Amino acid sequence: MMTISPGLTAGSHAEIGTISVLDLFSGAGGLSAGFNEASKRYMTVRAVEMDLAAASTYAANHGVDTVYAGSIQEWLRDEDVPVVDLVIGGPPCQGFSTLGKQDVEDVRNFLWHEYAETVRRAQPKFFVVENVAAFAKSSQFADFQRETSEDGLLHNYSFDHRVLNSADFGAPQARKRTVIIGWRDDQVFPGFPEPTHGPDRPLSHVAVSTAFLERGISDRVTQIELPERRQSILGGRTLAGPYFPRELHVTRNYSKLSLDRFACISEGGNRFQIDEELLPPCWKKHRSGTADVMGRLHKNKPSVTIRTEFFKPEKGRYLHPTEHRAITHYEAATLQGFPEDFKFMGSKTEIARQIGNAVPIPLGAAIGRHLLKFL
Repeated sequence: MMTISPGLTAGSHAEIGTISVLDLFSGAGGLSAGFNEASKRYMTVRAVEMDLAAASTYAANHGVDTVYAGSIQEWLRDEDVPVVDLVIGGPPCQGFSTLGKQDVEDVRNFLWHEYAETVRRAQPKFFVVENVAAFAKSSQFADFQRETSEDGLLHNYSFDHRVLNSADFGAPQARKRTVIIGWRDDQVFPGFPEPTHGPDRPLSHVAVSTAFLERGISDRVTQIELPERRQSILGGRTLAGPYFPRELHVTRNYSKLSLDRFACISEGGNRFQIDEELLPPCWKKHRSGTADVMGRLHKNKPSVTIRTEFFKPEKGRYLHPTEHRAITHYEAATLQGFPEDFKFMGSKTEIARQIGNAVPIPLGAAIGRHLLKFL
């Protein structure tokens, strides 16, 4: 792994004009991909990701020497944190996500502290935190704010936040996220990017069908398994890949019962349209609840939030607008805005997790373009 000297200063690692970046909890690199789309001046000097498959994907796209494959606690212990212009990242949020069982004591809720410690050591001009919309109402958010007080880790920083919807910035997906932008005391508050898409805005929201059509994605898909291809990039573990998004147009073996259920559901519909004789007992007893379960996407609207199990129709509104199947990995990556030349590493399940956990590239690009004016 690359070792960075504690004396490294912003810009000294590359040509003049580059903006040095630390990417924490980087995942597959959706946020970095967005910033790179905004400007090639952004250069990641270190990314930290503990999931080996996601770290390998990051390495495949940004270089092996860029990635530390391990926990942020191990990284802070083992390496010197470089001085950079910008720190970005999204600490895990499962403990206070509105999905599933919430647990305010979930250890993952407190990784913002390691993020703050990294900012303290790196002393960037700005930092960006991306998280679920509910983060702004959590006790962890309040704790993070207290670190900017006179006695806090970030006493020489201030930050503000806004809930942004990726569809308002050109993503074919409605995904609301809390975005925090922090600035050092010798910098000015940069504000937030203004939405560009939607009613009364310069551009219309990007629909699912538009996104698929622009890439020429075929509605019909018969491939079930990924091509046989294996490579070791990080950690000595051999992983499947690398795969370009177009190679991820894979479906599942559905039973006749599942196909019959899908056939009952019209565009924009859901499980409540399924014929009574096709329903499992648990659904017969519960005729209320979320309308997204076994839902079909609207072709002329942005998709719902792409999560890690988008390939399971029972997990949300993930049925293709017209076909009797869930969206494929390729279609999910398209709705997240991943470019066609992006490389993914891992199994189908690992890649799905990387896609679902990523920041939509158009949202990252909008933040990157906005901050570029201040960097």
